[in-house]
Amino acid sequence: MKRVRTTSRLVALVVVTLVGAGACALDPQAGGSGGGGAAPVGAAEQVSGASAAPGPDQPPATTPAKPKATPTRMAPPTKPTPKPKPSTAAPSGCPQGEHQRAVEAYLAQLGGFGRVTVDGRQSAADCAAIKKFQKRYDIRPVQGRAGPTTYDVAKRLATTDTGRCEAGSGLTFCIDLTRQTTWVMRGGEVVVAPTVTRTGMSGYRTPAGTYKINFRNVKEWSDPYEVWLPYWQHFTQGMGFHETTTYLHDKSIGSHGCVNLLHADAVRYWELGKVGSRVVLVGRRPGT
Repeated sequence: MKRVRTTSRLVALVVVTLVGAGACALDPQAGGSGGGGAAPVGAAEQVSGASAAPGPDQPPATTPAKPKATPTRMAPPTKPTPKPKPSTAAPSGCPQGEHQRAVEAYLAQLGGFGRVTVDGRQSAADCAAIKKFQKRYDIRPVQGRAGPTTYDVAKRLATTDTGRCEAGSGLTFCIDLTRQTTWVMRGGEVVVAPTVTRTGMSGYRTPAGTYKINFRNVKEWSDPYEVWLPYWQHFTQGMGFHETTTYLHDKSIGSHGCVNLLHADAVRYWELGKVGSRVVLVGRRPGT
């Protein structure tokens, strides 16, 4: 009897053991398919450590909560600060022209207009000198700006070669038709520095050559053109010196062959000239 009971207990123990092992291997909640064979009981826990007791310096393993994303407010885009445009006005308030340095150099070469600094930067002294130059040669407006007309006049005067005029021993009026300048010499010396003029336009070219003044009148009337000719000094073919009746620096026009002068120059030439005074013209006006 005892042997039968013992045998029955052994059989029951074996049955219980086999049923428990199969249940662990096929537990659908484990997520496995069973095709890989049954893993030893507790093997997964040892790998992950999820059920292992924490050590003395190890805090309980907890899954850290994901921080809530805080929406970042984007700052509105800022417009770039525009760079300030360079000022064209000098500290003196006098405007600076596109030919500043060249005009400074020409005025320094010509002299007589005040102190200028050849550095291409407008200053109060430069402005005063340029204004004085503009007033002398009737360049409008008189504002001290080294613009195209101021540059052109300064260049023509500074590059005039007075030695081109064969003056002789007496008084001679000289005209450079190419540069549209005129000056006066006596005994080989310049007595009136080069100044501006405007001669015959296209179709009315003033001819180069040597002539003599043969008629003068302080105020001559022009029959063909019906205009007064102040400080008239005739030297050839109806051509002579006289004060201009239009803006001298308008290059789109010109005379009908005469040598136009600014008022101050016409007066000075009248005071110096006389019948028999020599007139020498060299070169040729561009475009004629």
